[in-house]
Amino acid sequence: MTTFAPDSLALNRKLPLWYQVSQSLRASILGRPPEAPLRLPTEDALAAHYGVSVLTMRQALKELEAEGLISRHRRRGTFIEPSAQRGAPVRLLGSVDAIVAQQSGMTTELLEHGPTTVPSELSEYFPGLAEVTGFRRLRSDEETGEPTNHAHNYIRPDVAALIDPADLLRSPMTKVLRDAVGVRISRITDTVEARLADPETARLLQVPLLSPILHYTGITYDEDGRAVDVARIHYRGDRFSFTVTLDA
Repeated sequence: MTTFAPDSLALNRKLPLWYQVSQSLRASILGRPPEAPLRLPTEDALAAHYGVSVLTMRQALKELEAEGLISRHRRRGTFIEPSAQRGAPVRLLGSVDAIVAQQSGMTTELLEHGPTTVPSELSEYFPGLAEVTGFRRLRSDEETGEPTNHAHNYIRPDVAALIDPADLLRSPMTKVLRDAVGVRISRITDTVEARLADPETARLLQVPLLSPILHYTGITYDEDGRAVDVARIHYRGDRFSFTVTLDA
């Protein structure tokens, strides 16, 4: 039986290895094409793929099993759960793969893209630029079709010129920037706050006007310290929660 092929991962030695592996594999699972096999490689094969010990791999798989993304069967192997929940809480420890994982596993509709004036409140991130390229997307649960979040990305024009809009229908923006465009991401800063749904957001997310939503702002920087993407995402408050763990 053909096995599922996960994405590769560049390990960051400052973060727990099991966590990075679990988030990378999580992103691969949630972003898999419909025709992808459900059977995972063996623990030994996965450990070799990620360059970690079998014990580290086992801990990562235990995390995904607890989340309901995979099931493990003695003598048969480990399998992706076809009905795995897509909206589970995500623990963020500063990994780009955690951001990719959180954005994966949804159906995406590209509402519009093209040149747009830099909003005054974002001008500090795009010094000297009057225009950037905007990408506006609506993402929905792929099983129920229910809208879950509305994303608006502001991208530097030189970077946006390298983006194939079709890639955004299959992969989250962070993954496209890193893997398809080749941006060497140095850091992402995240801010999450509670807001009330304005008329446009309420319409797109199919929630009552002024109902609580989660407003996420993520700023992606390249290795030269430039902001290449400012993302503003409105999440339905009844579908998402964020847990941040700070290690001493």
